[in-house]
Amino acid sequence: MRVGEAMPMSKQDAELAGADRRLRYQRVYDLVLEIMAERGLNPGDRLPTTAELADIAEVSTISVRRALDELERAGKIRRRQGLGTFVADPRIAADPTRPGELLQTLIDREGAPEALVTSLISIGVGLPSSTIATALGIEPGQPVWEIWRKRSLGSDDSILERAVLPLSRVPAIDQDRLAEGGSLYRFIEERYNLTDDYTEQAFEVDSPNSWEAKHLQIAPTEPIVRVRGVSFDADGRAFDCFEQCYRATKFTFYTAGQTRHRILGPTELSNWSVASLSQPDG
Repeated sequence: MRVGEAMPMSKQDAELAGADRRLRYQRVYDLVLEIMAERGLNPGDRLPTTAELADIAEVSTISVRRALDELERAGKIRRRQGLGTFVADPRIAADPTRPGELLQTLIDREGAPEALVTSLISIGVGLPSSTIATALGIEPGQPVWEIWRKRSLGSDDSILERAVLPLSRVPAIDQDRLAEGGSLYRFIEERYNLTDDYTEQAFEVDSPNSWEAKHLQIAPTEPIVRVRGVSFDADGRAFDCFEQCYRATKFTFYTAGQTRHRILGPTELSNWSVASLSQPDG
């Protein structure tokens, strides 16, 4: 080794250095949460600057930025370029097992809107995958409605929702009513006397596909919670396969109740598709 040349770092030293870097940003992560709690900060309140956090934690600004990245991904803070870092709005609590329309499943949300803003994305008829056909208790060749809607609670609190309904049970859909933001499930209750007596649901955290990312207006790397379920009437007959996509950092879920069917195992969630057909009249 030449004079003045640095000694190569051993594998153990490299691992310790990496661990130290991880501890540094984790220390900042915990520090920010402590500041929020001790100062009683509310959503929208400003947090110390990157430089101030670096001084308080005695770490580099690189470690601070890493911690803030993690906090933002977790939905704890929101950064606004040129303005600073702020406490994020609280998550919306939802209980998907509650009966009724989507808004009635949202709980413990201060200042919740009286109604969701619903936008119809598309409606069509297709052939269900064998998975959906089995869940609905129909033959794979029997056509189904496929309805995509966006439900908005705020500028970035949106839910992407899909409903798959067999034409054998729902022969016609009032498309004008849906286009105006009307309730799909209120319509099928009024027209066909179909209400969900109970549902079976499966939850999974996933990355959005391009369709979901586009309509939720999120990055492809942002996690979502995908809820897939089946609605049953009082006679135990399925009439709806539904799917809802939530931003993972915006919602907290509560569930309670008993499952009667257990038809949504991991393998049954692998193919949740509908092949498009031309739309029938009516």
